[in-house]
Amino acid sequence: MGLAPIQFDRASGALEGANLWERTAALALATGSKISSHFSHRGYNHCANLLRKTLPQRDIAIKLNTDAVFAFPYGDGYWSKLLNRAYTYEDELELLFLGAVDVDYTFIDCGANYGYWSVLVSSAPFGAHRVIAIEPSSQNFAKLANNATINSGRFEVMQCAIGAVRGTANLTGTKHEAFSIAGSVEGGEQVPVIALDDLIDDGKIAASGKYLIKLDVEGVEVEAIKGGTRLLATDSMILCEEHGHDRNHTVSRYILDQTPLQLIVYDPASGRLETVKELSILDRIKVSTHVGYNVFGTASAFWQDRINALNAGGTRRMQ
Repeated sequence: MGLAPIQFDRASGALEGANLWERTAALALATGSKISSHFSHRGYNHCANLLRKTLPQRDIAIKLNTDAVFAFPYGDGYWSKLLNRAYTYEDELELLFLGAVDVDYTFIDCGANYGYWSVLVSSAPFGAHRVIAIEPSSQNFAKLANNATINSGRFEVMQCAIGAVRGTANLTGTKHEAFSIAGSVEGGEQVPVIALDDLIDDGKIAASGKYLIKLDVEGVEVEAIKGGTRLLATDSMILCEEHGHDRNHTVSRYILDQTPLQLIVYDPASGRLETVKELSILDRIKVSTHVGYNVFGTASAFWQDRINALNAGGTRRMQ
């Protein structure tokens, strides 16, 4: 048996079960996030991961809200920013999910990592939605499954990658947040691949309904979209990561030019979710080359109306 997880409540700031050095580290991790937030957290992951080497190997379980607990290895560079209570992770997604609390939709979390969004979207404050969390890495999947367990097993987990067609692929990478089946690098882990439409064929989801589909699949977003033609013809919306260093805006360009989907992006300048007609807007929005930006794609009148309602209600609170 390993050490019991440290407990941290984001609402109150209470930290429990930590020794003096672990408390000191928590202060350093939170302060580092506050300082590095002024330059898109550049360098934070690296420094946090160095600090992690000095800490006992144990988890921290963060209470995200009254009905959501998210656990990860203490000191993890990617997720430790959550110790900074002012930090919001992918706030444009939080805006969308909170704006759809009353909608009866299923959330399909592709590239779920440890399950942050699966934990939140299945929680009561976010509407307690049905969630299918999909993650190919066996290393990440163990942590994803643990997060399902500590949240009463309320979301389904699947260990596979998402691609254009069913098959197998080689998963490689050195960072848990950036494992990918893109490319043909030797080594790595052999993983099964399914297409989004296979979820319909396999009876996981219905061929009609409302869906929000997060595609954080590290370089195979276009392949994933190709494999979801039927699913994307439902009342569905895809939430795709467009990486800051991709100045060609590959994912957005494909959605705009090769699919019937409307392309939508949050524009900090207007404080609105804007329908994109011309990709040059992304040159202005994607200011940091080392982070991802979320773009939305939908052909659904229902989700387009919901976006309009969010804009009418005012989205500037994200800033």
